[in-house]
Amino acid sequence: MSASTFKTWLDAARPKTLPLAIACILCGSALAVQTSQFSITLTVLALVTALLLQILSNLANDYGDAIKGTDNDDRLGPKRAIQQGLVTPATMKKAMILNVVLTIVVGAALVLTAFDKTADILSFIGLGALAIVAAICYTVGNKPYGYKGLGDLSVLIFFGWLGVAGTYYLQAGTLNSIVLLPATACGLLSVGVLNINNLRDIDNDRVCGKHTLVVRMGPKWGRAYHQVLLATAFICFALFSLLQPVGWSGWLFLLALPMAAKHSLAVRQSPDGEALRPMMGDIVKVALLTNALFAAGILIS
Repeated sequence: MSASTFKTWLDAARPKTLPLAIACILCGSALAVQTSQFSITLTVLALVTALLLQILSNLANDYGDAIKGTDNDDRLGPKRAIQQGLVTPATMKKAMILNVVLTIVVGAALVLTAFDKTADILSFIGLGALAIVAAICYTVGNKPYGYKGLGDLSVLIFFGWLGVAGTYYLQAGTLNSIVLLPATACGLLSVGVLNINNLRDIDNDRVCGKHTLVVRMGPKWGRAYHQVLLATAFICFALFSLLQPVGWSGWLFLLALPMAAKHSLAVRQSPDGEALRPMMGDIVKVALLTNALFAAGILIS
């Protein structure tokens, strides 16, 4: 593989979005440490599985949006592989198939390592299959749910509730309902990343028939929605730290609050999609830092 080919596929994987997958596994694993059931093997397998699913979603988005014409010269986001003519749709489909195979192999290893009960194994195989379908069908198919405004809910489920609580269950073998608070917080921060993406491209998405939640609510309410996502995420983390005996370290996540507040204000004051371009990197940093500080605080406690 030449250097240029490697760069093409690296860009197609959209590495700047991968911290979202890392964040949810990091958060769930840190919570599992409190149960004395932490396993580095399960953490690594869960992390690789999550990264493969995130990459699959990115490849599928490259394919789906290109086929539907949403990736065009009016789109403000980074140019994608098919859009630039660097990869053909047929080749992208093959890459997606290879990714699915790798995801199944690693995911199966994860589930079989974590469980010995048939019910648990079958349940997580079902969840894994659902995650693969969700990653592909966001933009691919005749009725992609990302074009119906359901992307935000999907991100909350897979990067929040399933990503964090699922990782916790894989290691602890049980589920404490209190874990849903940081799981929700992690998921909402990931939804914030999607929201910036959709706010940035709202005009082009509307023209192309991609009715994201932001397209449905409009740019003004989309910006207000962003403030709610960030505020609610911090409230969920705070409630967990109030209800659990985590000590002072359980509040380390508040160190990310100034960065989040600065970003939130910038989004509120942004006049258009062009102004939102650099803010994608900012919200990813906010999400990763907040989750990393929360996880560190849990580990210290």
